[in-house]
Amino acid sequence: MLEGLRRSPLRGLAGVALVLVGAGSIVMSTAFRTPISARLLGPDAPVDAGAFDARNIDSNNSPTLDRNPLRPGNLALANRIDTPRYACALHVSFDGGVSWRGTPIPLPPGEERKCFAPDLAFASDGRLYLSFVTLKGRGNVPHAVWLTSSTDGGRTLSPPIKALGDLAFQVRLAVERANPRRVHLTWVQGGEIGFLRFSGTDNPIMSERSDDGGTTWGAPVRVSSLARRRVVAPSPVLGARGELYVLYLDLGDDRLDYDGGHGGEGGPPYRGTYRLVLGRSLDGGSTWGESVVDPAIRPIGRFVVFYPAYPSIAVDRRSGRIYVAYHDARDGDPDVLVWSLAAGGTKRSRGPVRVNATRRHDGTAQYLPRLAVAPDGRLDIVYYDRRADPRNIANRVSLQSSDDAGRSFGPAVTLASRRFDSRIGFGSKHGLADLGSRLALISDDRRALAVWTDTRAGTIATNKQDLVRAVVAFSAPARLSATAKGALRYGGAALALLGIALLFRATFAAAPQPAEDPPEPDEE
Repeated sequence: MLEGLRRSPLRGLAGVALVLVGAGSIVMSTAFRTPISARLLGPDAPVDAGAFDARNIDSNNSPTLDRNPLRPGNLALANRIDTPRYACALHVSFDGGVSWRGTPIPLPPGEERKCFAPDLAFASDGRLYLSFVTLKGRGNVPHAVWLTSSTDGGRTLSPPIKALGDLAFQVRLAVERANPRRVHLTWVQGGEIGFLRFSGTDNPIMSERSDDGGTTWGAPVRVSSLARRRVVAPSPVLGARGELYVLYLDLGDDRLDYDGGHGGEGGPPYRGTYRLVLGRSLDGGSTWGESVVDPAIRPIGRFVVFYPAYPSIAVDRRSGRIYVAYHDARDGDPDVLVWSLAAGGTKRSRGPVRVNATRRHDGTAQYLPRLAVAPDGRLDIVYYDRRADPRNIANRVSLQSSDDAGRSFGPAVTLASRRFDSRIGFGSKHGLADLGSRLALISDDRRALAVWTDTRAGTIATNKQDLVRAVVAFSAPARLSATAKGALRYGGAALALLGIALLFRATFAAAPQPAEDPPEPDEE
């Protein structure tokens, strides 16, 4: 073969061209991608002070976690407590989550000593905002929504200011980065309610905005369209250019859960489907449009409509790409799915991508995902995971990551050092145990910190739940300067183009050429 190439320079030229095309393609395809390597950084550890103490039977769940942008080591975490009394908790850390301290939440004068559904967020100036709901009466009906703040990283909180009135359910908080005094609240506005149910279907998702840090508030604006009759679980997030997104569930015709048809008893889930809907506002919450992320979400279980499992939404601040995650039983058992949308959220979503690489139809559940995007664009997701228990009862917690904008995910990292019982929580005696509405996750370029509801110290009799955290470390990806990246990009392209040019030259040189015309006879 080598001898043949020596005898035919054209064939040799074609071979060189093919090699250059391949080399250029390889350079282009590999220059900007480094596989993610993740490992658990030390053991998991409790957050709440009474964790694993049998004398403390508080059920801590539904954590929300955020980081102070001016002091990266300053973290704040809020959670609800369901039993033995309704309460709220705030924990703060000043060493990146290694140790935590509790901060009392001041309840307003004249309100009952019952706090519920806290949420929090840091502003770009380092101010911490925290919202919560006060409850009233034997039915523990939402009476008012309050906002408090802290300028010392969460060590102390200001006197609360009233933001909303009666029957505001599932209240969530978001703060704009460009305007640290602009605060958004989203919620489900109840009309009439009954035992574990909304009465009627006119209970829309609303939003409200303050431009002065919560001192005064504008008029509430409807987020969900009039055509959506049963909507729950609004999850707000600010986009890369100040857009306000609210992700929520349209339950369709699900009267089993929305109307409390199950009476608080466990059993098979609703047999129909839900819609995952993304509301968006480009004018600070004044007007709203929407798109359907997925029209056919299969429910995985029954729930009490007042505290549903929230879908998760996160935005890549560099590209503006939006990521959405939720659980779904379309393959027969609960899986974690991820969708993504281009900046603005107006085009068709990409996905869903099945995150957990478990065997399909294995009968185990992966559910309640939480997303976070690192500054370098890495997408992390944490969720409850029962793959290690064929009985589909014992939970662990898994984290996976994507370095290709959510198209694929790396191997799962197990965060919980011990399995824990998924049947422990409010409602456990009726087969409808509640582990809370969400998990918590924050990510930077080197690490991710996750917090979840853990029941290893509880029983069905005590309903004890604790907050446990774990840290995952990522290998430092190869960092290239802009000059080096440009050299690789254009160098790879140049190799490919040079190879193509040589290939064409070889092809045309080898083709038969027309004979030259005979010379014209000389004129006499």
